[in-house]
Amino acid sequence: MIEAIQAGKRCHPHQLKAEMELGSRRGTGLPREILRSLTAHVRSVPELRAFELVKRSGLPDPMWNARIYDAEGSYVGCPDAWFDDVGLAVEIDSFDFHFSRSGYANTVRRNTRYAMQGISVVQILPSRIRTEPDAVVADIRRAYLTAADRRRPNVVARHAQLE
Repeated sequence: MIEAIQAGKRCHPHQLKAEMELGSRRGTGLPREILRSLTAHVRSVPELRAFELVKRSGLPDPMWNARIYDAEGSYVGCPDAWFDDVGLAVEIDSFDFHFSRSGYANTVRRNTRYAMQGISVVQILPSRIRTEPDAVVADIRRAYLTAADRRRPNVVARHAQLE
């Protein structure tokens, strides 16, 4: 479903969710859960897993794939999860998208933009979400508490629109 929505751009998750509500509930538990996550702006399977982890963690709900802008309105980044109250970004950085020369360069530029704005970043490998979920939550929690002890960066977050 995630790939069909992103690649095809023929339907919006809210449309699929409404359609699913009209039909039988039998055998639709997983698709309903995926659509619930997609309507929260989750864009990938690792993000879906992180969404579920954070939901059960006791941490505040972050914004998913929010676009972050500096005080002058310039684009800073679009973290996978954004804790707006403390200015904490969580990035799920996979080898598939960040291991090539250009992918790595883009990741370095993104993290530099975050640093220039005073944004704390937690980088997570997708494999850790599966194999070390408790450690991932502990890392995010510690980073959240550390970010809460400092002044929030002067940035603005806006929800990215799924089109």
